[in-house]
Order: sequence, then C-alpha cells, then structure tokens
Amino acid sequence: MEERKKLILNTIIKEHIKSGLPVGSEILVEKYKLNFSPATVRNEMAELEDRGFIKQPYTSAGRVPTEPAYNFYLENLGDKKLTEAEMRILDKLLKTKDEFNFKQTAKVLAKISQAAVFWAFQRNNLYYTGISNLLHQPEFSQSELIYNISEIIDRLDEIIDDIFDELKPGEQILLGSKNPFDPNCSTVMAKYKLNNSHGLVGILGPVRMNYEKNLALIKFVNHRLIN
Repeated sequence: MEERKKLILNTIIKEHIKSGLPVGSEILVEKYKLNFSPATVRNEMAELEDRGFIKQPYTSAGRVPTEPAYNFYLENLGDKKLTEAEMRILDKLLKTKDEFNFKQTAKVLAKISQAAVFWAFQRNNLYYTGISNLLHQPEFSQSELIYNISEIIDRLDEIIDDIFDELKPGEQILLGSKNPFDPNCSTVMAKYKLNNSHGLVGILGPVRMNYEKNLALIKFVNHRLIN
C-alpha cells in the first residue's frame, strides 16, 4: 500500500478506536494535522473504500475500518510501553502466582483495558470479570448484540475448553471472523505454562479495541508468569 494511503488508513483506525464514531476527512486533517487537503484525503478514502479497507456504516460523511483494515493494522502494530504505575501494580500482584492474585490481576486488566478479561487457571477452572465494560461499548448497544454478549458469557467455559488444546503458547490476537467467541469481538490472549500445567489469560473486547495497549498488557503478564 502507498505510504499516503497507509498513513490515512492508520489514522482512521486510531481515531475510530478512540471515538467509536465514523471518521470524516475534515477530522483527519484538522485533528491529526495531516499535510494534505481534505479533498486529497477524500480521494484516498474513496480508493480505500473501493479496496474494502473502510466502509460507510450509514448515510454520513464518515467511514469506519473493516476487518481487513484491522488485519493490516495488526501486521504493522508497534510496541507500546505500560506506564510505571501500571507495571508497578501488576508486578506487585504477580509476585505471588496463585489463584487469588490472578483474580486481582484480572480485575486490574479489565479496569485498564475497559474490556472483559477471562483467566483459565487450568483448563476447567475459569474466572472472568469486566463484562459490564463490554456492554458499555457503543458496538453492543443494540439489543441483538447485547443478547450475543450474554450468550458468550454463558458459553465462555465451553468455548475455552474447545480451543484450549489448539492454542500455541505465547501471545496471540484473534480478530473478528477468526474470534471463537463472536465475530463482533477480538481477543488478545496468552497461553502459558506454570507448575507443569497450562493456563490462559485474555482480554475480550470489540473489534475496535486498543490492540497496542491490550497486547502490551498481555505481554507483560505473560512475561511475569513464565519468568
């Protein structure tokens, strides 16, 4: 992809992740100080739409990223550092590697990510928290999607049991249609080995999630668990 299109697409994705709203050319130029005119941005957005990277959700001037756009974004995802305060609290909780502290860590992850967090301490020992964070996301405000989220929670242990053996150790992102929980969701998670048994910790949110931040959180937790 040409550099200008790449810059515009990445900026659309970042803005949509922050706002949850369709993104128009004027917002991109004014807020992000792009060195192109709104007309140029509109032309590039039209080409990105033709190529399936953005779409118009309803009659408006704005566009939202599609699943192919997010996959492209993940291929070029940068490393994000946690804040000193975040690292300090996670370090403190993970010094003692037991179920109580893992549950407290999950609550902290849910608060930071503003998403749901699940933790399978072993294959059939599941804890989850932060479900209300999912229900507060604008994507899930429609009644049928609320029903989908409720169904995910009811089947969470069953879904994790189905995928547990297939997952490779380490961090991974399952986005949209590749997500075992729901195609409207994405999961950033890590399978780890501790005391001769495997566990799984993950952040579950909308496809429009902060991948850089959530991957940094999961990487940090996984590193502390296996070292």
